[in-house]
Amino acid sequence: MVGPHITEEEVWDVLRTIADPEIPVLSLVDMNIIRVIDIDGDEVHVEITPTFVGCPALDHISELIQAKLLEKGFKAVTVRKNFAAPWTTDMLSEATRNKLKDFGIAPPAPAGMTVSVELPTLCPFCDSRDTKRESSFGSTLCKQLHYCNSCRQSFEQFRSL
Repeated sequence: MVGPHITEEEVWDVLRTIADPEIPVLSLVDMNIIRVIDIDGDEVHVEITPTFVGCPALDHISELIQAKLLEKGFKAVTVRKNFAAPWTTDMLSEATRNKLKDFGIAPPAPAGMTVSVELPTLCPFCDSRDTKRESSFGSTLCKQLHYCNSCRQSFEQFRSL
């Protein structure tokens, strides 16, 4: 199937194969950043909402989308970035949160909830709450670094946005 014969659902299926560059266990669809897919003959337009405005992987994500859809036979692929409709961590499904945890990244707390002394972050390795935040930033700007006193593992938590 190429170009104009590809349906919107088939485009979604292609996008499900593109791993998030910063969290490879998740696809761009898992991250829920794909907003709109418009097919017009042999052209496709994809609208994405970045997880945050300063995301350093945004151009790379656009390039990955373009390359995959051009491989499928589209003659032109446009990726638009929508900054007007903000992305939040509440947009992550329970299945996506479980994938994060299984990968060793603590899922984010619900948006607007501040992790506090009363409710520390749950360790993705041993499920203990005997944890502490060691740094507001982890390996990427969208993650924080934590330490579990129970299993003595360092781990990251996806930041709540």
